[in-house]
Amino acid sequence: MMLAPVVRIVPLFALLSLAACSEQSQAPVARQMAPEVGVVTLKPQEARISTVLPGRVVAYQVSEVRPQVTGILLKRDFVEGTEVKEGAQLYEIDPVQYKAALASADAAVQKAEATLVSVKLKAQRKTQLLQTNAASQQDVDDAVAAYKQGEADLHAAQANRDTAAISLDRTKVTASISGRIGKSTITPGALVTASQATAMTTIQQLDPVYVDLDQSTSEMERLRSQIASGKLKRPAEGVQVELLMENGKTYGHKGKYGFTDASVNENTGSVSSRAIFANPERALLPGMYVRARVIAGVDPAAILVPQRAVSRNPLGQAVAMFVDKDGKIEQRTLDLGEGVDGNWLVQSGAKFGDRLVVDGTQKARPGAAVKTVEVAVDPASGLTVNPTRQADARPAAVTAGQ
Repeated sequence: MMLAPVVRIVPLFALLSLAACSEQSQAPVARQMAPEVGVVTLKPQEARISTVLPGRVVAYQVSEVRPQVTGILLKRDFVEGTEVKEGAQLYEIDPVQYKAALASADAAVQKAEATLVSVKLKAQRKTQLLQTNAASQQDVDDAVAAYKQGEADLHAAQANRDTAAISLDRTKVTASISGRIGKSTITPGALVTASQATAMTTIQQLDPVYVDLDQSTSEMERLRSQIASGKLKRPAEGVQVELLMENGKTYGHKGKYGFTDASVNENTGSVSSRAIFANPERALLPGMYVRARVIAGVDPAAILVPQRAVSRNPLGQAVAMFVDKDGKIEQRTLDLGEGVDGNWLVQSGAKFGDRLVVDGTQKARPGAAVKTVEVAVDPASGLTVNPTRQADARPAAVTAGQ
């Protein structure tokens, strides 16, 4: 009868021992099961603040070639679509009538010169005869007037000769600027007229080129106010402009900001500005649509977060994962500004010293305890380049064991 109580007591002690061992083993297991995430501590960084504007490429200079004399076109002296130099001959108009006009004008000059010699000698003789009273004062005055008239006739004849020479010279149509010439709208044998409405061809200077940009007045005022308040500083090298091509690549040459128009477009509410770009490869053609990144200022204490650490919730809001002081994941909504290389500029939602999750976000769940590893991030691309692999297990271990 004494054996029954002993049998019941032994299993009770065994159960208590097993429960104690189970509790002691759960803490290390929890520590091991806490997911590891890579975090970066947000610090103030210098960021170039830019705005992306739409734009169109415009030729630096445009010359519409038109004839300045009337005649039959004899020949064309250029290849369409090639580069031509200033002063190069493009067309030749039949010069026969203009050569004849020049010869006639030259003969008129010679006639005026001969007449001038005669009236000059006559005026001199009349002046000498006046001294001996062999000629009247009226005769002298008439002779001097005839001499002055002869001089005027000679100047007029010379001017007509110069005009005839200019007309003859204009039978050879030359390029007024250097650049790429387009197609010819006229062929040899056709009649051309002076200052006709239709251009014979067009020359465009493509190196450098202009890019005309449109910026909203609200964006312009925002940048101005930030610069005036001291939040943004003007770049030491001045306002820089970069072009974003249609294929997403950045154009190889930086632009120089030109000017901003003094008036606002009533239809669009935008202000036009102009930048100039080198174009040695002729990659930019007039009329091409481009986007320009205008670097208007520098923020010396910006909060930047890698773009890959930011996602969107169902409402379209930007969200990111942070590790709070207790080592737990916290999801926050961010107010983002423009992109800076591979990062987003944060307007609100984060502050200096916050630990942002950049690696292992797929394992991070809001409210879950994690083990953190501080990583290094390339500020230009936002990519992890050098994880330190020093896990901060303090918050995660304490939380996991609780």
